[in-house]
Amino acid sequence: MRKPDDMFGREREWEALVRFASDEQPSATLGVVSGRRRQGKSFLLAALCQEMGGFYFSAQEATEAESLALIGNALTRYLDPVAPFMPTNWSTVVDVLLRIGRERPVPVVIDEFPYLVQASPALPSIIQAAYAPRRAERVESRTRLLLCGSAMSFMGRLLSGNAPLRGRASLDLPVDTFDYRLAARFWGLNDPRLAVLVHAVVGGTPAYRTEMIRYDAPKDLGDFDDWITRAIMSPGSPMFLEARYLLAEEPDLRDSALYNSVLNAIADGNSGRGGIAAFVGRKSNELAHPLTVLEDAGLVMRETDAFRGNRTDFRIKEPLLVFYHAIMRPFWPQLLRGTGAERIWRRGKQRFAGNVLGPHFERLCREWTLHSAEQTLGDWPTQVTAGTINDPANRTTHEVDVAAVGHADGGKAPLLAIGEVNWGETMGADHLERLRRVLELVKRGGKYDAERTRLVCYSAAGFTEELREAEARGEVVLVGLGELYG
Repeated sequence: MRKPDDMFGREREWEALVRFASDEQPSATLGVVSGRRRQGKSFLLAALCQEMGGFYFSAQEATEAESLALIGNALTRYLDPVAPFMPTNWSTVVDVLLRIGRERPVPVVIDEFPYLVQASPALPSIIQAAYAPRRAERVESRTRLLLCGSAMSFMGRLLSGNAPLRGRASLDLPVDTFDYRLAARFWGLNDPRLAVLVHAVVGGTPAYRTEMIRYDAPKDLGDFDDWITRAIMSPGSPMFLEARYLLAEEPDLRDSALYNSVLNAIADGNSGRGGIAAFVGRKSNELAHPLTVLEDAGLVMRETDAFRGNRTDFRIKEPLLVFYHAIMRPFWPQLLRGTGAERIWRRGKQRFAGNVLGPHFERLCREWTLHSAEQTLGDWPTQVTAGTINDPANRTTHEVDVAAVGHADGGKAPLLAIGEVNWGETMGADHLERLRRVLELVKRGGKYDAERTRLVCYSAAGFTEELREAEARGEVVLVGLGELYG
């Protein structure tokens, strides 16, 4: 089935949904679609139902009685029965949804499913019972039921552990943000430098461009500063409060002060558990739960240090949260008055470069290495993270921005590449020498097979002629903005 013309990207998601919804095999099936708000989940599912004549219902925050009345009204409009459908329990509703698929495969979507479960906690168990393997109502139906939700912690538990629906779903589809290349196309940004700047602020959430700021993108690099103040830091813009709403939308994030402090600690450069604990003023073991909740909510991700297996680094997944905590939160009372955005942004530009843009560029370089560097590295990396390695002779440690590890076909895993990332500085021979020293230390450590490790320099500011000559001799790989967005 052809994707609708007004749908940008989402080829993989659309193909998965169409394949699930058009499955001609007998017996009703169940699927789960999840993702943070404003990623286009509802748009995808509503388009699917429109194209295939399916039933789409978006739940609201309401009591059980009102929710039953609302879905009864929606089913009455869809089925056009002789008398209005007025259900008194969810078992009846689920059986009606199964009857929709008696004649053909039909997508049936319940959007914002967590709202229904909040008022009716037994609903997942009711669906489980309705989907019993030999139950006649299921066997005789080809309803393709899709449950969708934005509360990531809730949706993550829906099919896990001892949850009632575990083992019942034949589709579990996450709808994530656009990757940085697709985001640049979506925003209409042809200048890679400007694309990185914009992505470091708003990431790849589609609705930030369409619904939130109504296609207001910076025209060029010279317009970026003004765009920040008018589209992101102005109280008149819907984006102004968006970072705060991201926390409020997750039901599991009850202690907002603690979670904000944890996010602020990470945004301030404290990626290790100990550094976060010291910043927040808690013991390390007391942060296990809030960090796990933030990870389940899709707001934080954890990475294992490439050279210290017992060290975990935490990074904020949503760029807007990093920007908010680094630039906006320290001056929130002044920003609320709507008069100081330009002055605050001028003051915060250096902090933006160090705490937001630099780490974000490193993240894009790791992403490129993981997904687009197979030919460059000679193999497909299975893991790309940062790392820290000790240098006892010089009594120091070296931070490695990019460490690409390949698959271990018996024996040690191959270290495909180590790399250094720099946003604002032209890279030269001294950077290459540091990478050579790091590689020497890696070989001494013996953790990886480092005989064919490539040395990589990533820079947005360019490379010296000396470094380019080293590249011509095969001593280093140079990756600039053209390669990242090529």
